[in-house]
Amino acid sequence: MRYLPLTSGDRAAMLAKIGVRDVDALFRDVPKSAVVPLSAFDLPDTQGELEVERTLSRLAAKNAAADAGPFFCGAGAYKHHVPAAVDHLIQRSEFLTSYTPYQPEIAQGTLQYLFEFQTQVALLTGMEVANASLYDGSTATAEAVLMAQRLTKRPKAILSGGLHPHYVETVETVANLHGHVLRAPATPGRAEDIAALIDGETACVVVQSPDVFGLIRDLKPVAEAAHAKGALLIAVVTEVVSLGLIEPPGHQGADIVAAEGQSIGNGLGFGGPYVGLFATCEKFVRQMPGRLSGETVDAQGRRGYTLTLSTREQHIRREKATSNICTNSGLCALAFTIHLSLLGEEGFVRLARANHARASTLADRLAQVKGVSLVTPSFFNEFALQLPNPAAEVVEALAAKGVIAGVPASRLLPHDEAVRNLLIVAATETSTDEDCAVFAKTLAEVL
Repeated sequence: MRYLPLTSGDRAAMLAKIGVRDVDALFRDVPKSAVVPLSAFDLPDTQGELEVERTLSRLAAKNAAADAGPFFCGAGAYKHHVPAAVDHLIQRSEFLTSYTPYQPEIAQGTLQYLFEFQTQVALLTGMEVANASLYDGSTATAEAVLMAQRLTKRPKAILSGGLHPHYVETVETVANLHGHVLRAPATPGRAEDIAALIDGETACVVVQSPDVFGLIRDLKPVAEAAHAKGALLIAVVTEVVSLGLIEPPGHQGADIVAAEGQSIGNGLGFGGPYVGLFATCEKFVRQMPGRLSGETVDAQGRRGYTLTLSTREQHIRREKATSNICTNSGLCALAFTIHLSLLGEEGFVRLARANHARASTLADRLAQVKGVSLVTPSFFNEFALQLPNPAAEVVEALAAKGVIAGVPASRLLPHDEAVRNLLIVAATETSTDEDCAVFAKTLAEVL
């Protein structure tokens, strides 16, 4: 039994040890109405390995890869070119198979690249200190809210209506255990009056820029309003390439920055794995989740690296830990570091300019299609369009013609009728002139 190593005798011994007669007894408290019999599932009979591979291959073939045609999806996950050198280097065995650097004396390479990664993130975000990464942007945002609640000893988190709905759900799932979350209504194409919601119970205000509709937000007024009431500003960035052109959140008054680093070094991967970026002010470092790699010297005066701060539950008592994030997406962080190192500062700025130029050209072209209007007045490489028909239906029609046109806002906000005709479109350096022309032409045909 290749995948079922336990024998009937093994199972009987385990059941006897815990004092139950059979496996069903383990589920005796589950209501009968909640139990679904196996017969309810239309599963095939047992098959051999070759047959299973063929079945799964047929299922996989139903997916359309991002390179299969014109592709304009964004909304938190972006198609960028990843140099071949990135994958080549991260597949070296010392990187690919290593895990957590518990023993600094044998993990100097891992600790060094984490230190360099932290330096890059701090420079990009304009903050004083960054950790060695988290799961992804959404969990980084949730951890930022928890951190703000600890620092301020206040319960309430105010979320901008422009914060990605998936991030909102993650924050609500995690932070509601420690306080309560208030989300401002979505106002596509314009900033809501979030300052009016801040009161003496507010721990933090969470604002995304560019927001989920692509709007570039001025964080300075929000930071001033938050700080005046003793609250913190958490800035969220889902498209980290935008920091090549836009003023860093740290220079706009942000206290904590939570970001998604997927755009650099990491492909779309049908949804993951991704890498969460987290940066803050040095005075808050002891409440920062995750871990921190630091530079030091050994007894002989040689440069070395070590875990300077590691507030995870495996290392200290659970009740004293600031976070139970248990990994740092290390390989994805390495891919980020390699790609950004290959680009350099000038290359990163050029990449950002190329993204903005491509998106601006596409927005102008699509806005000329009859019945289509641009909703987002200022954007980086992503914007929202108002269509004359429901966006989800238009996207399906375009997909049938080989164009992946973007993300219907209704997919992210299914209960908001106001965004039913709203389409979120992203263009990157991978979007060609031909792709943009095909998109505009096909959109006009579909409408």
